Amino acid sequence: MNQNTSLFARIVNGSLVLQIIGGIILGVILASVSTSAAGQVAFLGDLFVGALKAIAPILVFILVASSIANQKKDSHTNMRPIIVLYLLGTLAAAITAVVFSFMFPTTLLLATGIEGSNPPQGIGEVLNTLLFKVVDNPVNALMTGNYIGILAWGVGLGVAMHHASDSTKQMLADLSDAVSSIVRFVIRLAPIGIFGLVAATFATTGFAALAGYAQLLLVLVGAMLFIALVVNPLIVYIKIKRNPYPLVFKCLRESGVTAFFTRSSAANIPVNMALCEELKLHKDTYSVSIPLGATVNMGGAAITITVLTLAAAHTLGIQVDFMTAILLSVVAAVSACGASGVAGGSLLLIPLACSLFGISNDVAMQVVAVGFIIGVIQDSAETALNSSTDVVFTAAACEAAENKAKSV
Repeated sequence: MNQNTSLFARIVNGSLVLQIIGGIILGVILASVSTSAAGQVAFLGDLFVGALKAIAPILVFILVASSIANQKKDSHTNMRPIIVLYLLGTLAAAITAVVFSFMFPTTLLLATGIEGSNPPQGIGEVLNTLLFKVVDNPVNALMTGNYIGILAWGVGLGVAMHHASDSTKQMLADLSDAVSSIVRFVIRLAPIGIFGLVAATFATTGFAALAGYAQLLLVLVGAMLFIALVVNPLIVYIKIKRNPYPLVFKCLRESGVTAFFTRSSAANIPVNMALCEELKLHKDTYSVSIPLGATVNMGGAAITITVLTLAAAHTLGIQVDFMTAILLSVVAAVSACGASGVAGGSLLLIPLACSLFGISNDVAMQVVAVGFIIGVIQDSAETALNSSTDVVFTAAACEAAENKAKSV
């Protein structure tokens, strides 16, 4: 009994990253040996992602409300520099995508067969949708995973309860701790969930269909890697004045890997919250910055929208000057904050970007179809970049604030 308990304890307290890597390897092996068996374990991945999506809205709502309600008068949340970093990162991603697209111009084999999509027809519609998300019914916002609405109601309730009795504030804090405990339990199941996700992906999709889009994928993933390994570390170094790579690699390892396989920024919010807690960041800061980043920090989306739209322009022989490409890609990327934080969310912004270049909606929807074909790689890499960057920039802003306070 003691040996069994000791083995269980070692598993629970072992390295989550190593366990996730083990899950990835086992998933690939199972899919290689038997696709039917791999399909049968797909429900493990669905359960894991479902659990993350179920707990994330409640976690965000309770944590934001509790943090603001219990916030001390002299505390600083550092939200302004974090938002600046988010915007700077998105702009850098857009510029990088334009440079890569001009250096390696790509043409598309346009595909058809994208049904059931309802892309926005213009920036006005995107902003209108965003505005109505803010005033959404709180119950509906929790049910549908509308994080803009959840943030708005969480902030509102927190401000209103800032003047409540100490016992009420403590109740909120205890509820926040309880939800966080559930999150930690769900995250410990990540190796099992990712095992199911990897097995199902290799069994059903494979990578044979991606061969025809090799150059497009190389441009997309190359731009995202350049942002993750060069641009983001440079921004962080300027902010904290020390070697940024230990922080960057830790975030990529513990947030990016999980996000790569869940392909959902919303589902990865609990993972990022737990990572911020492990990094000992200010709870009042990350409880707001992480869900906000999952909605508005769209560096990966900027790359996807820009590269695919410029690829469509190259395919049609449309001449686009460099500065116009940057301007329009930034507009499209900023508009992406109105899209949901789910798999493939950024692809539906492509018709909007294409319309700004004068590309017809019929062609644009074929580009979206190409995006779904390569989505097994493109959307995974995009989500990994977006989600890990949320923690990178939050941690950088918190450390910069601490350094400034110490120097005063």
